[in-house]
Amino acid sequence: MSFVARCLATSAIRFAKEATTISTTCKFAPVVTVAANNFARHFSSFPNGLIFRQLFDQQSYTYTYLLADEQTKEAVLIDPVIELVKRDVNLINDLDLKLVYALNTHVHADHVTGSGELKKLHTSCRSVISEVSGAVADVKVKEGDTISFGKHSLKVLSTPGHTNGCLTYVMYQDGKAVMAFTGDALLIRGCGRTDFQEGNSSTLYDMVHGKILSLPPTTFLYPAHDYTGQTVTTVGEELKYNPRLTKNKDEFITIMQNLNLPYPKAIDRALPANLVCGLYEVEENKG
Repeated sequence: MSFVARCLATSAIRFAKEATTISTTCKFAPVVTVAANNFARHFSSFPNGLIFRQLFDQQSYTYTYLLADEQTKEAVLIDPVIELVKRDVNLINDLDLKLVYALNTHVHADHVTGSGELKKLHTSCRSVISEVSGAVADVKVKEGDTISFGKHSLKVLSTPGHTNGCLTYVMYQDGKAVMAFTGDALLIRGCGRTDFQEGNSSTLYDMVHGKILSLPPTTFLYPAHDYTGQTVTTVGEELKYNPRLTKNKDEFITIMQNLNLPYPKAIDRALPANLVCGLYEVEENKG
């Protein structure tokens, strides 16, 4: 664990202990104690020597994740957004990192990936996507593959249902899953839609329950999007509170069939671009 993370965890634990005595005079103290305990647990289980940043796109509500090894400075970006490549590159440079992979959890329909632009600016970077996605990438992965950077690695799980090529990337510490990046397969108190782009509600239900919600309850889950201001959840929370995935399979399928969501605004631009690493418009201009 980094020095900053240790300090934060120590402070949170001390605050949690002190909150017990505060609870006798403040009715909100029990809630504060729970929050402090969760905060402390987050950092106490955080992979040692990992640099981690969660970044947000206000237009598509996309989370981009930067992970790096403190010693080797090798880094990966998960689900970069083309309009925010400059932000990401500036952060990578500020932290003196070497970007080795730009990972996509799937072929997005609501924004254009920044993978291609990142490769132009960081020649060490290779793009990654599922081999069944139908998209262009330097590295095409499948279930059980591993993406390594420094001493850290992400295990690839195939979690289709939102699209055929949906992936979840899982990080382990001491043989235990501690954090997973779920793309659109599992969102905080929700899941990806299944009404277009190879969507299948039955498959999604099986994949989420069989591969993501079967991870240890304390595993932190980081989605590709959030529309309500939440940043992270856990397996245990979603097993209790997810309004769709706590239902049985038949009920889940009925819910998904009746969402009546609008067609993604950016899909006509995003899909063809994301099939060629986000460089569709650039290639058209050359022609």
